[in-house]
Amino acid sequence: MLGFGSSQAIKRHGPRGSFDLPLLVALVGLASLGVVMVASSSIAVADSQHIGAFYYLKKHLFYLALGLVLAAAAMRTELRQVEKYALPLLLLGGAMLVAVFVPHFGMRINGARRWLNLIVLSFQPVEAVKLILVVYVASFLVRHRESVETKFWGLLRPIIVAGVIVLLLLAQPDFGSATLIIAVTIGMVWLGGARPLYLMLMGLPLMPLLAIAATSESYRMKRLTSFMDPWKDPFNDGFQLTQSLMAIGRGEWTGVGLGSSVLKLSYLPEAHTDFILAVIGEELGLAGIVLVMGLFALAVGRGLYLGLKGVEVGQRFAGYVAFGVSLMLGLQAMVSIGVNLGALPTKGLTLPLISSGGSSVLMTCAMAGVLLRATFEINRALDARQMATRMPALAVADANVAAAPREREAVAA
Repeated sequence: MLGFGSSQAIKRHGPRGSFDLPLLVALVGLASLGVVMVASSSIAVADSQHIGAFYYLKKHLFYLALGLVLAAAAMRTELRQVEKYALPLLLLGGAMLVAVFVPHFGMRINGARRWLNLIVLSFQPVEAVKLILVVYVASFLVRHRESVETKFWGLLRPIIVAGVIVLLLLAQPDFGSATLIIAVTIGMVWLGGARPLYLMLMGLPLMPLLAIAATSESYRMKRLTSFMDPWKDPFNDGFQLTQSLMAIGRGEWTGVGLGSSVLKLSYLPEAHTDFILAVIGEELGLAGIVLVMGLFALAVGRGLYLGLKGVEVGQRFAGYVAFGVSLMLGLQAMVSIGVNLGALPTKGLTLPLISSGGSSVLMTCAMAGVLLRATFEINRALDARQMATRMPALAVADANVAAAPREREAVAA
């Protein structure tokens, strides 16, 4: 039974938000599995390079620790503070993408200019731009909701912003990230209420441009043709994919055992980064791959569900941020898994929270922190709405409790 003053107590304490537990479990599970698999897949690579068997594991743990600090900071920061700086952050992201072309500041690795030389470490700006773009598009959808929902021209600005980012990425070149940026932007605008017909009309001119970008470079054409039939040239263009497929096939249902992979021993290229899922498939089998896919499905599903709830209770910015981060993590994971399984051409995208990396691990943790913060604010709004519906009943109950002594006194008199 509710005691006297229940409504006053609720007013005093106010709604209390909470981080989404299933989402948190999924993210921690992915990061934990990542540590184990980076340790297993990178030892042979590091040993062959004579840099110490645990070099990549130590590097991964270092960036993961920094990422956890960023995630903790993001989880404690009100999203309205982030929303205020959406445009300055976008300008900063654009400046970083341009800075990779500045001599001595930008770094060329394997023929691509994707990194900034920060003296003590290198940083890949596109990893930060992924989060910045989500924040900017979410802010735009909140400020121009009616225009986005009803007008064709209301879609132009976020699409143009994404287009400029894509052009800078193609110049590096980074076709995989460029495709991901376009897909997430379109997905966010659609979830923000844009009419599918308008999106189709806007997307039609982009299709031939992406096709030209995909076929304009010889190495991209080789990836496409080798993806269609990797066994046609298994020792050259199809080498990565054939080794990946052999690793996954060797794992069968339950794998050969943790640490017992053979293909990671200088056979499978990028075993600790782009093709880490192949090592998971070999060592943990189909069960390991299903576990990875299940954890991503849980994380993305909870993010999208709570994003819908956020829009429903008026927390539109938090809802759109949840949409964007969930799409970014989910689509990148889908592409990485597809590449490892031979369902998609090689894109050079890491498996979020699992693959070894520096900038990728750091900014994926930051994205996870922002997503968790969004769920906190959405749950807080849901609690507030539930309290609002309970307040009239609680007020009546309090009034009845307060009136009872007076009624007894009147009867006694």
